[in-house]
Amino acid sequence: MSGVHDPVGRRAFVVGTGAALLTGGVATGAAEAAVGPLPDFHPALKAALTFPLAWGDSPLRDFRAWRRAARTKVEELLVVEREDGAPYAPEFGPPVQQDGYTGRLVTLSLTRHERVRAALLTPDGPGPFPAVLLLHDHGAKFDIGKEKLVRPWYDDVRLASAQAWAQKYFSGRFVGDELARRGYVVLCADALGWGDRGPLAYDQQQALASNFFNLGSSLAGLMAREDARAAGFLAGLDRVDARRVGAVGFSMGAFRAWQTAALTDAIAATASVCWMTGLKEMMVPGNNTLRGQSSYYMLHPGLPRYLDFPDVASIAAPRPMLFFSGALDPLFPADGVRVAHDKLRAVWRSRHAEERLHLRTWPDLGHVFVDRMQDEVFTWLDSVL
Repeated sequence: MSGVHDPVGRRAFVVGTGAALLTGGVATGAAEAAVGPLPDFHPALKAALTFPLAWGDSPLRDFRAWRRAARTKVEELLVVEREDGAPYAPEFGPPVQQDGYTGRLVTLSLTRHERVRAALLTPDGPGPFPAVLLLHDHGAKFDIGKEKLVRPWYDDVRLASAQAWAQKYFSGRFVGDELARRGYVVLCADALGWGDRGPLAYDQQQALASNFFNLGSSLAGLMAREDARAAGFLAGLDRVDARRVGAVGFSMGAFRAWQTAALTDAIAATASVCWMTGLKEMMVPGNNTLRGQSSYYMLHPGLPRYLDFPDVASIAAPRPMLFFSGALDPLFPADGVRVAHDKLRAVWRSRHAEERLHLRTWPDLGHVFVDRMQDEVFTWLDSVL
């Protein structure tokens, strides 16, 4: 649809592909109707993002000093304060014997504001065991959270929904149950809005996030803090070897996994499936991120002025990390994945630890975590934990 000529030469604000032609502050051509969520001047904003705190660009040359500075900046921009001293005060439900492991629900305080229910799977035997903090995806599906990854033995109503989700993304498997059968203690909790803490409606996300900002807090910051606290709780369990705790996630869960590894040293190894990219390469017309809503769970305002996504993940270097992507994944353009992988590789190489970084793009797969990907992740976890 064509725009309307502005006879008084008022400055045009156009979103989308840049239809307005501005010369000296005066519109010289017609402006198209709004066609998308990017401001017309977005190329200038992207060009200004140089990520000056990234390793290699930062003036800090001591890696440990850089890690401290980078983590401090990320934590500052989470807005939500740390609550390391707050008691978890766990309440454990009755154990239910499964195939080679025991399942039970545990309710605990990840912040001082709310009690959260999580699924805890413990292998048969005395331990101590390696452990995995399992982090669920977004998927715009809020009726289930932890149930996306752990078979809900405790809830027949959610079971059908969970099985359908597992079939769609995980080859019909429950990743948490598979890990428990392999000898890992598994903890998986609902993020705010999912499962027991929801269900949120898709179009309520932006309002929820903005209300957090109005309250001087942050939705994404809350999720980041809760995940880091969950890692500490898992590492402190009696039958867990605190030196062998991993984080594993798919999609938004992958983002949560590498973010948690960046924020806490409780995570010894991380496997992230289908969430890693360069920010600039993701911020292109048509990308799902530009729709808002879901992206608020992963949005820390101001952070891109300092660090790109792979820069944040690199705070965890040189600990072992795995990143998988699908070449057919519509959410993460190939050039964004390539830029991110190059950055990650450079950091681990600088630490003489490139063998601890496992990067792979699956040429025939999209946004999934299917059985063959899982098997490779499980084998990799066995080798590093």
